[in-house]
Amino acid sequence: MFWQTTRFRIDLSRPVVMGIVNATPDSFSDGGRHASTAAALAHCERLLADGADILDIGGESSRPGAAVVSVEEELQRVLPVLDGALRLGCPVSIDTVKPQVMQVCLDRGVDIINDIGALQAPGALDAVAAHANCGVCLMHMQGEPASMQKEPSYGDVVAEVGAFLGARADALRQCGIAAERIVLDPGIGFGKTAAHNLELLRRQHEFVDLGYPLLVGWSRKSTLGKVTGRPPAERVAASVAAALAALQRGAHIVRVHDVAETVDAIKVWRAAGLM
Repeated sequence: MFWQTTRFRIDLSRPVVMGIVNATPDSFSDGGRHASTAAALAHCERLLADGADILDIGGESSRPGAAVVSVEEELQRVLPVLDGALRLGCPVSIDTVKPQVMQVCLDRGVDIINDIGALQAPGALDAVAAHANCGVCLMHMQGEPASMQKEPSYGDVVAEVGAFLGARADALRQCGIAAERIVLDPGIGFGKTAAHNLELLRRQHEFVDLGYPLLVGWSRKSTLGKVTGRPPAERVAASVAAALAALQRGAHIVRVHDVAETVDAIKVWRAAGLM
């Protein structure tokens, strides 16, 4: 199985690690440590040295309660980082919900559009469909970041998330976007309680059965804090454990903050024949 992106055809026969680059001043996990261009690019280089396969750059926080930023501000944050990352010889993803940001980044040569809104914003699907071969990740979210954690509710969270993701993938296919360009993400922590998130992990095979590669992001999420009692910066071990569990249950890509630790854990599991 492969993920077709703008410049790279990513081999998914082994676990793929996506390293998170938050070019924001208000990230829930790193508090703006990489908000400057120089710091963000140094972080990109460090993640690649630690073994990251993909860099995912975001200029707008999607933490619960996060404020919306303008198109101009988001572009001001991400473009200098994106331009530098595109010279590092690896697939580069832009984490955005804004069609205008998507289009500018696609024009710059970005490899992947990673959209927590699953290309539902007016113009988003058109921007991706007009591109010859960029990759896209469609994520499920109930509500919006500002309010998504107030009262998330489902009858059957796995069935409802799966139905949504399947429908969005079908919408892309109907616009001529090849299946090999599409990856799905169940959206751990996006409009879901801890119980919902753990159920998504337990029944993750149901998303794999949709027939598309699966990307999962457990890194430092609040559910891990509820399980362990630890703050975000101290959830490394829990994050690695969740990433391994997701990979063992059929995920192809894990989106993580702690690349070195995740890569080392994957090496041990693969050496033991556990994945």
